[in-house]
Amino acid sequence: MQKPQLLEFINRMLPDSVAIVPSANEATRSNDTHYRFRQDSDLFYLTGFEEPESVAVFTNVKDRPEYTLFVRPRDPEREIWDGRRAGVEGAVNSFGAVEAFPIAELNKKLPDLLSGARSLYYRLPSSKPELDDSVLNQISQLRAGIRRGVAAPESIVDPAGIIHELRLIKSQEEIRIMQQAADIAAAAHVEAMKAVRPGMMEYELEALIEFNFRKSGASAPAYSSIVGGGANATVLHYVNNDDTLRDGDLVLVDAGAEYKGYASDITRTFPVNGRFSEAQREIYELVLETQVSCVNMAQPGVTMEELKSHSIRMLTEGMVRLGLLKGETEELITREKYKQFYMHGLGHYLGMDVHDVGRYQIDGQPRKLEPGMVITVEPGVYIAPGTKDIPEKYLGIGVRIEDDVLITEGGRNVLSSKVPKAIDEIESLMKSR
Repeated sequence: MQKPQLLEFINRMLPDSVAIVPSANEATRSNDTHYRFRQDSDLFYLTGFEEPESVAVFTNVKDRPEYTLFVRPRDPEREIWDGRRAGVEGAVNSFGAVEAFPIAELNKKLPDLLSGARSLYYRLPSSKPELDDSVLNQISQLRAGIRRGVAAPESIVDPAGIIHELRLIKSQEEIRIMQQAADIAAAAHVEAMKAVRPGMMEYELEALIEFNFRKSGASAPAYSSIVGGGANATVLHYVNNDDTLRDGDLVLVDAGAEYKGYASDITRTFPVNGRFSEAQREIYELVLETQVSCVNMAQPGVTMEELKSHSIRMLTEGMVRLGLLKGETEELITREKYKQFYMHGLGHYLGMDVHDVGRYQIDGQPRKLEPGMVITVEPGVYIAPGTKDIPEKYLGIGVRIEDDVLITEGGRNVLSSKVPKAIDEIESLMKSR
């Protein structure tokens, strides 16, 4: 059965054109062991095919199949070691290919597939240099035969221009899957709040979260989970997760689940002992107030730039109020003094990739949000130990709050709403442990 987005992609291609989309490469972890294979998002989006060593060819040329898969053939001996393969038959019967061939036949079939096409959709360079060379060589040979009436592609176009725009606006089925991914991650965050205790190791909390991901049907974490206790939370991409969670510290947990190829991305910050201190509460309330305001502002017609500017203003005003910054808000914003404590963007697109595809600008102008987009909203304040000229009580506090937000016709829907973020809700949940 062919996926609706596959047909939409082919329909958007230029007439008399061919597109070639290869699979991801297997990645070596060490010596002869590999990381678990994860398919290229574009290929998976169009076909649902999840095996390595595969190439999809899409044709918008009269009298040709519209979708051909080149795959690893069935091999009983290799399947004993590495698992079952769809094979040529499965590519047709289970993944909707009109035709399928063994991957070893790709070079032999390329001349026929490319001949007569006016345009070739192919990303150069791809992750497969040998395929790049083969494609370019075939085009050169076809062009050399022009006098014999052979037609070769006149242009090579990056297919991302079409595929990524399709991926940016989610279908109802994609939204359903992303809601499930968010629900799985939300439940894991709740379990982390219930389980955390002073003296635990960060990796224990990480293991609990990722156990709950898999227990609920997720294929894997959508990215390396961040579990940063105390000052570790002020390191934006802290992933060592090998320190002790101490009484009196906050712990920042940034963890999302991948479910059926789609990611969730949620961050919560909560006290290891179940109670916010006065200083922690003050920083947390500033971030929460900003985050909620930005979420409520997200709707069709608003840009990510406008949301970011709003977060900068609110956080800068709060930093002045708390004594983290000194001066007039406008001047501090102009001089970007807030970046000492808020140094990252407000959010990003979310989908099959955690930082999902799609243009953020159109004709040089910030792109407006549209129904069907999913974004994250994740302001934060990070006060590194040793920061000078600020109240000492704030040193080593890092807070980030992040939700997954679907833009709808009427405004927005927070997909990750099932994990609490208000202080009284968090403390109440943790008190019931």
